[in-house]
Amino acid sequence: MRRVSQYQTAGTNARLRLFALLAAQGVPASEADDLVAALEAGAVAGAQSEVVELDGMAPASRGEAFADGWDDGVTAVSEALVGIADRDWSRRGGRSAGAAELAVHLADVRQRERADLVKLERFVREAVLPRTHPHTTQRRQALEALGEARSLCTARTRNSDGDVVVCTLDAGHYDPDDKPPFKDGKPGGWHKAGSVIWSDAGAACTPHAAV
Repeated sequence: MRRVSQYQTAGTNARLRLFALLAAQGVPASEADDLVAALEAGAVAGAQSEVVELDGMAPASRGEAFADGWDDGVTAVSEALVGIADRDWSRRGGRSAGAAELAVHLADVRQRERADLVKLERFVREAVLPRTHPHTTQRRQALEALGEARSLCTARTRNSDGDVVVCTLDAGHYDPDDKPPFKDGKPGGWHKAGSVIWSDAGAACTPHAAV
């Protein structure tokens, strides 16, 4: 939620800045609208192209029902993105002329978003985080939501289902020579997330990085 809010704010700021620059260069408002709408619709269309490539890419180990649901989801998201691109293009008229009004509206939206983020952060910190256990995916997700996951390891791998798994141990723990005794599941100096234990040497692994 925090990242999406940042992207939305950056996008709106960029749009307002672009309108101002085009106006300063004498570009008519209607042409400025067309240019910005084309960029935004094109960006959404690009995302739709990437989503379509996920069709038929469900992990085979999950079974036929999961694969059917996966493909249905891809289709639904793809159709939604096409609709968003169409809407962005159809609404191109008048946005440049209304840039000042948009800036005022944005200030109000940002104020409400900040209030919502404060409430969400308080809920995660007071109700979610205390219920998680150390070195678990749930705790990592809570810390990421709070923007406090920089102290955790960054190593990633893929499990047998093809899902991405992120290490839940502290940054700096990795030691390739400290091999884990797999029988009792202790991580030793290797990476660990739930029941998955791995080293940086694996082909499917993204090694840890300094924080």
